[in-house]
Amino acid sequence: MIGLVAFGCQWLAWRVRLPAILFLLGAGIVLGPLTSILSPDELFGDLLFPLISLSVAIILFEGSLTLDFSEIRSQRAVVQRLILLGSAVTWGVVAIAAHFLLNIEWELSILFGAITVVTGPTVIVPMLRTVRPTRNIANILRWEGILIDPLGALLVVVVYEFIVSQSQAAGLSHGFLAFLKILGVGTALGLLGGWSLGFILKRGWVPAYLKNLATLSVVFAIFGLSDYLAHESGLLAVTLMGMWLANQKQVRIEEILNFKENLSVVLISGLFVLLAARLTLDDIIALGWAPLALLAVMQLIARPAAVWLSSIGSSLNWREKALLSWIAPRGIVAAAVSALFAIRLQEAGYETAHTLVPLTFSVIIGTVVLQSATSRGLARLLKVAEPSPSGFLIVGANPVARAIAQALQAQDYRVLLTDSHWEHIRDARMDGLDTFFGNPVSSYADHHLDLMGIGKLLALSPQAGNNVAAGMRFRSEFGDDNIYTLLSPADTDTAEKHQLGSGHRGQVLFGQNMSYSKFASLLAQGWEIRETKLTDAFGFDDFLQVHEHNVVPLFAITPKGRHQAFVEDGQMKPEAGWKILSLTAPRPDEIVPAKRREGRATLPPDNPA
Repeated sequence: MIGLVAFGCQWLAWRVRLPAILFLLGAGIVLGPLTSILSPDELFGDLLFPLISLSVAIILFEGSLTLDFSEIRSQRAVVQRLILLGSAVTWGVVAIAAHFLLNIEWELSILFGAITVVTGPTVIVPMLRTVRPTRNIANILRWEGILIDPLGALLVVVVYEFIVSQSQAAGLSHGFLAFLKILGVGTALGLLGGWSLGFILKRGWVPAYLKNLATLSVVFAIFGLSDYLAHESGLLAVTLMGMWLANQKQVRIEEILNFKENLSVVLISGLFVLLAARLTLDDIIALGWAPLALLAVMQLIARPAAVWLSSIGSSLNWREKALLSWIAPRGIVAAAVSALFAIRLQEAGYETAHTLVPLTFSVIIGTVVLQSATSRGLARLLKVAEPSPSGFLIVGANPVARAIAQALQAQDYRVLLTDSHWEHIRDARMDGLDTFFGNPVSSYADHHLDLMGIGKLLALSPQAGNNVAAGMRFRSEFGDDNIYTLLSPADTDTAEKHQLGSGHRGQVLFGQNMSYSKFASLLAQGWEIRETKLTDAFGFDDFLQVHEHNVVPLFAITPKGRHQAFVEDGQMKPEAGWKILSLTAPRPDEIVPAKRREGRATLPPDNPA
């Protein structure tokens, strides 16, 4: 049941483009406090919190695998200050507000302030997909969310140690020693685990099909051993382990990362349902209006103060700072940590500790709902949102690629041509096209290829291997339906057993009978890419009939600017109001000398209606 409910919530979130946490929390509340269908404590018993701890460890490890230091080089100081100074500001402001608004003990308000420091990748990453801010903002938020999770959990542990030891004469020294022990053990085992696993993977001692199992086993082992030696140090250890692997150039982590991403989705979905199901309606109602006032303090005072103080002297402009000040949703680590320590504090004699869980979930729901509903609009208003990913990454800057790129750019789509031949890049730049000089699947491209506003790949190289490599590299980023390939001569002139499989090359552009060499030949003969607008009186069938065999439809553009490519076995039916970009034979009066034809792509009027 939990699996089906989690899938339904994730699917619904995908359809309506909102963070899945909204639907997961809602489903958990319905299954738990509203209907009593699900009781996590009865279902899992003593295994519930070990399950939560291991799941959070995997989530943090997966997030830390994406932390490549080169991505954040320009804003590293901002991230560091957000983690240290920003966290301190948030902690202090929220602790004071919680004490006076909710009338709870200082010890619990300070602990709650530490819990709310944590944002987390479980809510940041889905929100970034929806908001699509500029790369600067996205990198800062992603790094902050991943790094603050283990450090925030560490802060909560230290505060907890101070609370339970305050009655002892050596309470301060006990808490400080606990902090040093957690930090030392977590750091040592995390770096040791990362180095050991990287050493094994670099030498190929583990076959490909066992890499995921080996990685998962080592993560569990490091987390368990670290927690055994220093309680609550495991989260720090697995985060450092992932960061070490992510920044080892000779360690290939793509397959591991894909596996961990899928596993994290499963765990995050299940955990939110389980933790929300543990709430009780009486605890939520008893809080009254205080959580709303606390949310206002966090949103309008704590977060802006943390961001603006942390960004002093940085290159961020006021628009970027404003959006950073608005986005700080709380996620799974805050929920898991509050549930864990609420129970422990109740056992230690703090009767009001039970309010920590409903209060934390109120903050989670409030920040996610408010920021999910407003952040995309705010990013657009501030002009710090990426454009819709309707542009094209084009493999090749040869005459065919340049002709197609010029036609698409004339329709106001962003195009980026990549090629390792300087002559082709030079000609493309002279045509006013955006270019990347290099191999799109290189490590250099991973760090420097600017894909802002780009969501489709056109593989237009005459070398089939280049097209396939690019298709496989960007398939996970753009999606299978957005990978297009123009066939090379080898794909059309050889037997089937020597051709590339359809699963590797993406959708075939312009039909099976069109290849790169044929397209280039038609351009050399004077064929041009032209624009034709369809009307009620002149439809697509009329367009084909007028031109007979002297036209090759390339792209169709709807009145709203959405584009579709004509592909092999495609079922597209252009309607009135659509524009057709097509490769069209020249009329007799347009024939020009051959030396003036190569690569020409103009858009003269062509509407027989």
